[in-house]
Amino acid sequence: MSKNIPHLVQYQGSKRILAPQILSYMPRRIKRLVEPFSGMAAITIAAAAEMRANQYHLNDLNAPLIALLQEAIEKPTELLNEYSRIWKDQFCYKDDHVQHFYFVREKFNNGEESPANMLYLLARCVKGAVRYGKNGKFNQSPDKRRHGMTPQKLEQNLAMLSSLLKGKTFFSSLDYREILENAKPGDLIYMDPPYQGVSNVRDNRYFAGVSFDDFAKSIEVLDRKGVDYLISYDGMCGEKGYGRDLPSTLNCSKVLLNAGCSSQATLMGQHKVTYEALYFSDSLKKHFVSVGQLPLWEKIA
Repeated sequence: MSKNIPHLVQYQGSKRILAPQILSYMPRRIKRLVEPFSGMAAITIAAAAEMRANQYHLNDLNAPLIALLQEAIEKPTELLNEYSRIWKDQFCYKDDHVQHFYFVREKFNNGEESPANMLYLLARCVKGAVRYGKNGKFNQSPDKRRHGMTPQKLEQNLAMLSSLLKGKTFFSSLDYREILENAKPGDLIYMDPPYQGVSNVRDNRYFAGVSFDDFAKSIEVLDRKGVDYLISYDGMCGEKGYGRDLPSTLNCSKVLLNAGCSSQATLMGQHKVTYEALYFSDSLKKHFVSVGQLPLWEKIA
Protein backbone atom coordinates (compact mmCIF):
# COMPACT_ATOMS: atom_id res chain seq x y z
CA MET A 1 0.00 0.00 0.00
CA SER A 2 1.23 3.49 -0.84
CA LYS A 3 2.39 5.58 2.09
CA ASN A 4 0.83 8.62 0.44
CA ILE A 5 -2.71 8.02 1.73
CA PRO A 6 -4.64 11.25 2.42
CA HIS A 7 -6.14 12.06 5.81
CA LEU A 8 -7.79 15.13 7.29
CA VAL A 9 -6.77 14.92 10.95
CA GLN A 10 -4.99 12.70 13.45
CA TYR A 11 -8.12 11.00 14.77
CA GLN A 12 -8.09 9.00 18.00
CA GLY A 13 -9.04 5.38 17.39
CA SER A 14 -8.37 5.68 13.67
CA LYS A 15 -7.35 2.46 11.92
CA ARG A 16 -5.08 4.32 9.48
CA ILE A 17 -1.92 2.59 10.73
CA LEU A 18 -3.59 -0.84 10.77
CA ALA A 19 -5.25 -0.33 7.38
CA PRO A 20 -2.71 -2.38 5.36
CA GLN A 21 -3.24 -5.38 7.67
CA ILE A 22 -7.04 -5.00 7.64
CA LEU A 23 -7.17 -4.70 3.85
CA SER A 24 -5.25 -7.96 3.51
CA TYR A 25 -8.40 -9.75 4.71
CA MET A 26 -10.59 -8.06 2.09
CA PRO A 27 -11.34 -9.20 -1.46
CA ARG A 28 -9.41 -7.42 -4.18
CA ARG A 29 -12.70 -6.28 -5.72
CA ILE A 30 -15.83 -5.29 -3.80
CA LYS A 31 -19.16 -4.07 -5.10
CA ARG A 32 -19.75 -1.77 -2.14
CA LEU A 33 -17.74 -1.12 1.04
CA VAL A 34 -19.90 0.06 3.96
CA GLU A 35 -18.65 1.63 7.21
CA PRO A 36 -21.49 1.94 9.78
CA PHE A 37 -19.09 3.53 12.34
CA SER A 38 -16.97 5.47 9.90
CA GLY A 39 -15.15 7.95 12.14
CA MET A 40 -12.76 9.64 9.72
CA ALA A 41 -13.11 6.78 7.20
CA ALA A 42 -9.54 5.49 7.33
CA ILE A 43 -10.43 2.06 5.94
CA THR A 44 -12.60 3.44 3.16
CA ILE A 45 -9.84 5.86 2.12
CA ALA A 46 -7.22 3.09 2.16
CA ALA A 47 -9.50 0.79 0.15
CA ALA A 48 -10.22 3.54 -2.38
CA ALA A 49 -6.49 4.15 -2.82
CA GLU A 50 -6.22 0.52 -3.97
CA MET A 51 -9.42 0.79 -6.04
CA ARG A 52 -10.99 -2.06 -4.08
CA ALA A 53 -14.66 -1.08 -4.39
CA ASN A 54 -17.04 0.34 -6.97
CA GLN A 55 -19.04 2.24 -4.34
CA TYR A 56 -18.66 3.32 -0.72
CA HIS A 57 -21.13 4.10 2.06
CA LEU A 58 -19.96 6.21 5.02
CA ASN A 59 -22.22 6.33 8.06
CA ASP A 60 -21.73 7.67 11.56
CA LEU A 61 -24.18 8.74 14.23
CA ASN A 62 -22.07 11.87 14.64
CA ALA A 63 -23.78 13.97 11.95
CA PRO A 64 -21.24 16.87 11.88
CA LEU A 65 -18.49 14.30 11.24
CA ILE A 66 -20.36 12.91 8.24
CA ALA A 67 -21.06 16.44 6.99
CA LEU A 68 -17.32 17.12 7.18
CA LEU A 69 -16.47 14.00 5.17
CA GLN A 70 -19.13 14.80 2.59
CA GLU A 71 -17.87 18.34 2.03
CA ALA A 72 -14.24 17.18 1.96
CA ILE A 73 -15.06 14.69 -0.79
CA GLU A 74 -17.68 16.58 -2.79
CA LYS A 75 -16.74 20.25 -2.24
CA PRO A 76 -13.06 20.29 -1.25
CA THR A 77 -12.39 23.85 -2.44
CA GLU A 78 -15.22 25.29 -0.33
CA LEU A 79 -13.99 23.43 2.75
CA LEU A 80 -10.40 24.54 2.16
CA ASN A 81 -11.37 28.21 1.82
CA GLU A 82 -13.46 28.27 4.99
CA TYR A 83 -10.96 26.25 7.03
CA SER A 84 -8.13 28.53 5.87
CA ARG A 85 -10.01 31.58 7.10
CA ILE A 86 -10.62 30.01 10.53
CA TRP A 87 -7.08 28.64 10.78
CA LYS A 88 -5.49 32.03 10.02
CA ASP A 89 -7.75 33.83 12.50
CA GLN A 90 -6.13 32.00 15.42
CA PHE A 91 -2.90 33.95 14.91
CA CYS A 92 -4.58 37.31 15.41
CA TYR A 93 -7.25 36.43 17.97
CA LYS A 94 -6.34 38.61 20.93
CA ASP A 95 -2.82 37.18 20.71
CA ASP A 96 -4.08 33.87 22.12
CA HIS A 97 -4.67 30.93 19.80
CA VAL A 98 -5.99 28.82 22.70
CA GLN A 99 -8.82 31.27 23.33
CA HIS A 100 -9.56 31.21 19.62
CA PHE A 101 -10.16 27.46 19.89
CA TYR A 102 -12.69 28.03 22.69
CA PHE A 103 -14.34 30.76 20.62
CA VAL A 104 -14.83 28.36 17.68
CA ARG A 105 -15.96 25.59 20.04
CA GLU A 106 -18.63 27.86 21.52
CA LYS A 107 -19.89 28.75 18.06
CA PHE A 108 -20.02 25.06 17.16
CA ASN A 109 -21.93 24.22 20.34
CA ASN A 110 -24.39 27.03 19.67
CA GLY A 111 -25.46 25.61 16.35
CA GLU A 112 -22.72 26.59 13.89
CA GLU A 113 -21.77 22.96 13.19
CA SER A 114 -20.19 23.72 9.83
CA PRO A 115 -17.73 21.23 8.33
CA ALA A 116 -14.94 23.82 8.61
CA ASN A 117 -15.62 24.41 12.31
CA MET A 118 -15.72 20.65 12.90
CA LEU A 119 -12.43 20.18 11.05
CA TYR A 120 -10.70 23.00 12.94
CA LEU A 121 -11.79 21.61 16.32
CA LEU A 122 -10.54 18.14 15.40
CA ALA A 123 -7.28 19.53 14.04
CA ARG A 124 -6.61 21.47 17.24
CA CYS A 125 -8.07 19.30 20.03
CA VAL A 126 -6.10 16.97 22.30
CA LYS A 127 -5.18 13.68 20.57
CA GLY A 128 -7.67 14.39 17.78
CA ALA A 129 -10.29 12.93 20.12
CA VAL A 130 -13.98 13.71 19.65
CA ARG A 131 -15.51 14.21 23.09
CA TYR A 132 -18.99 15.36 24.05
CA GLY A 133 -20.44 16.14 27.48
CA LYS A 134 -23.72 14.87 28.90
CA ASN A 135 -25.40 17.93 27.42
CA GLY A 136 -24.33 16.87 23.93
CA LYS A 137 -21.82 19.72 23.61
CA PHE A 138 -18.31 19.28 22.21
CA ASN A 139 -16.11 19.59 25.31
CA GLN A 140 -12.62 18.48 24.29
CA SER A 141 -9.76 20.88 25.11
CA PRO A 142 -7.17 22.26 22.68
CA ASP A 143 -3.66 20.94 22.31
CA LYS A 144 -1.74 24.05 23.30
CA ARG A 145 1.37 22.90 21.44
CA ARG A 146 -0.21 22.67 18.00
CA HIS A 147 -2.04 24.93 15.59
CA GLY A 148 -3.58 22.17 13.47
CA MET A 149 -2.92 21.12 9.88
CA THR A 150 -1.83 24.00 7.69
CA PRO A 151 -4.07 24.99 4.77
CA GLN A 152 -1.24 24.08 2.40
CA LYS A 153 -1.07 20.51 3.70
CA LEU A 154 -4.85 20.27 3.86
CA GLU A 155 -5.13 21.32 0.22
CA GLN A 156 -2.99 18.36 -0.87
CA ASN A 157 -4.95 15.89 1.22
CA LEU A 158 -8.34 17.22 0.11
CA ALA A 159 -7.36 16.98 -3.55
CA MET A 160 -6.31 13.35 -3.15
CA LEU A 161 -9.31 12.44 -1.02
CA SER A 162 -11.80 13.96 -3.43
CA SER A 163 -10.18 12.30 -6.43
CA LEU A 164 -10.50 8.90 -4.74
CA LEU A 165 -14.10 9.09 -3.53
CA LYS A 166 -16.08 11.82 -5.31
CA GLY A 167 -19.06 10.41 -7.16
CA LYS A 168 -18.64 6.98 -5.58
CA THR A 169 -19.73 7.64 -1.99
CA PHE A 170 -23.08 7.76 -0.18
CA PHE A 171 -23.29 9.50 3.21
CA SER A 172 -25.67 8.99 6.11
CA SER A 173 -26.00 9.51 9.86
CA LEU A 174 -28.16 6.60 11.04
CA ASP A 175 -28.19 3.98 13.76
CA TYR A 176 -25.81 1.20 12.72
CA ARG A 177 -28.59 -1.39 12.98
CA GLU A 178 -30.50 0.32 10.17
CA ILE A 179 -27.41 0.19 7.98
CA LEU A 180 -26.97 -3.54 8.61
CA GLU A 181 -30.66 -4.26 7.98
CA ASN A 182 -30.27 -2.72 4.52
CA ALA A 183 -27.00 -4.50 3.67
CA LYS A 184 -27.05 -6.90 0.72
CA PRO A 185 -24.91 -9.81 -0.50
CA GLY A 186 -22.04 -8.31 -2.46
CA ASP A 187 -21.51 -5.63 0.17
CA LEU A 188 -18.54 -5.79 2.52
CA ILE A 189 -19.26 -4.28 5.93
CA TYR A 190 -16.32 -2.96 7.95
CA MET A 191 -17.19 -2.05 11.54
CA ASP A 192 -15.14 -0.34 14.21
CA PRO A 193 -17.69 0.16 17.01
CA PRO A 194 -17.02 1.90 20.34
CA TYR A 195 -14.86 0.03 22.81
CA GLN A 196 -16.74 -2.44 24.96
CA GLY A 197 -15.80 -0.37 28.00
CA VAL A 198 -18.43 2.16 26.96
CA SER A 199 -21.07 -0.37 25.88
CA ASN A 200 -24.52 0.03 27.45
CA VAL A 201 -23.69 3.62 28.39
CA ARG A 202 -23.73 6.89 26.54
CA ASP A 203 -20.54 6.97 24.47
CA ASN A 204 -19.07 10.43 24.04
CA ARG A 205 -17.87 9.62 20.52
CA TYR A 206 -21.10 8.23 19.13
CA PHE A 207 -23.73 9.89 21.39
CA ALA A 208 -25.16 6.48 22.38
CA GLY A 209 -23.78 3.26 23.75
CA VAL A 210 -23.54 0.07 21.70
CA SER A 211 -24.86 -2.91 23.64
CA PHE A 212 -22.75 -6.06 23.25
CA ASP A 213 -25.85 -8.24 22.90
CA ASP A 214 -27.53 -5.92 20.39
CA PHE A 215 -24.33 -5.74 18.37
CA ALA A 216 -24.00 -9.54 18.30
CA LYS A 217 -27.62 -9.87 17.15
CA SER A 218 -27.00 -7.39 14.35
CA ILE A 219 -24.13 -9.56 13.10
CA GLU A 220 -26.49 -12.54 13.07
CA VAL A 221 -28.55 -10.55 10.56
CA LEU A 222 -25.52 -10.33 8.28
CA ASP A 223 -24.84 -14.06 8.67
CA ARG A 224 -28.42 -14.92 7.69
CA LYS A 225 -28.29 -12.71 4.62
CA GLY A 226 -24.85 -13.93 3.53
CA VAL A 227 -23.24 -10.48 3.80
CA ASP A 228 -19.48 -10.47 4.40
CA TYR A 229 -18.01 -8.38 7.21
CA LEU A 230 -14.86 -7.37 9.08
CA ILE A 231 -15.05 -6.10 12.67
CA SER A 232 -12.38 -4.36 14.75
CA TYR A 233 -13.34 -5.13 18.34
CA ASP A 234 -10.99 -4.61 21.30
CA GLY A 235 -7.90 -6.80 21.77
CA MET A 236 -5.07 -7.16 24.26
CA CYS A 237 -1.98 -5.38 25.58
CA GLY A 238 0.81 -7.58 26.89
CA GLU A 239 -0.91 -10.38 28.80
CA LYS A 240 -4.08 -8.40 29.49
CA GLY A 241 -7.12 -8.85 27.28
CA TYR A 242 -9.88 -6.29 26.76
CA GLY A 243 -13.51 -7.07 26.11
CA ARG A 244 -15.52 -10.22 25.50
CA ASP A 245 -15.18 -12.34 22.40
CA LEU A 246 -18.10 -12.26 20.03
CA PRO A 247 -20.37 -15.34 20.39
CA SER A 248 -19.20 -18.66 18.97
CA THR A 249 -22.58 -19.02 17.21
CA LEU A 250 -21.56 -16.40 14.67
CA ASN A 251 -20.06 -17.50 11.36
CA CYS A 252 -16.78 -15.70 11.85
CA SER A 253 -13.18 -16.13 12.99
CA LYS A 254 -10.79 -13.89 14.86
CA VAL A 255 -7.24 -12.69 14.25
CA LEU A 256 -5.09 -10.44 16.44
CA LEU A 257 -3.31 -7.68 14.53
CA ASN A 258 -0.04 -6.29 15.84
CA ALA A 259 -0.65 -2.60 16.54
CA GLY A 260 2.86 -1.95 17.89
CA CYS A 261 4.12 -1.02 21.32
CA SER A 262 1.70 0.52 23.78
CA SER A 263 2.56 4.21 24.18
CA GLN A 264 1.04 4.24 27.66
CA ALA A 265 3.21 1.28 28.74
CA THR A 266 6.30 2.93 27.22
CA LEU A 267 5.71 6.04 29.34
CA MET A 268 5.74 3.75 32.39
CA GLY A 269 9.02 2.17 31.34
CA GLN A 270 7.40 -1.05 30.13
CA HIS A 271 7.53 -2.78 26.76
CA LYS A 272 4.14 -4.20 25.85
CA VAL A 273 2.81 -4.98 22.41
CA THR A 274 -0.79 -4.05 21.67
CA TYR A 275 -2.92 -6.40 19.57
CA GLU A 276 -6.25 -5.37 18.11
CA ALA A 277 -8.84 -8.03 17.37
CA LEU A 278 -10.22 -8.35 13.85
CA TYR A 279 -13.19 -10.64 13.21
CA PHE A 280 -14.03 -11.72 9.68
CA SER A 281 -16.91 -13.69 8.18
CA ASP A 282 -15.72 -17.18 7.32
CA SER A 283 -16.60 -16.85 3.64
CA LEU A 284 -13.89 -14.19 3.28
CA LYS A 285 -11.06 -16.69 3.77
CA LYS A 286 -10.82 -17.51 0.09
CA HIS A 287 -9.99 -13.87 -0.64
CA PHE A 288 -7.04 -13.45 1.74
CA VAL A 289 -3.81 -12.22 0.22
CA SER A 290 -0.39 -13.02 1.57
CA VAL A 291 0.68 -10.74 4.41
CA GLY A 292 4.00 -12.41 5.13
CA GLN A 293 4.14 -13.76 8.66
CA LEU A 294 0.53 -14.19 9.75
CA PRO A 295 -0.48 -12.80 13.14
CA LEU A 296 -2.18 -14.79 15.89
CA TRP A 297 -5.14 -16.83 14.61
CA GLU A 298 -8.04 -18.02 16.65
CA LYS A 299 -11.30 -19.62 15.61
CA ILE A 300 -13.96 -18.43 18.02
CA ALA A 301 -14.51 -21.37 20.34
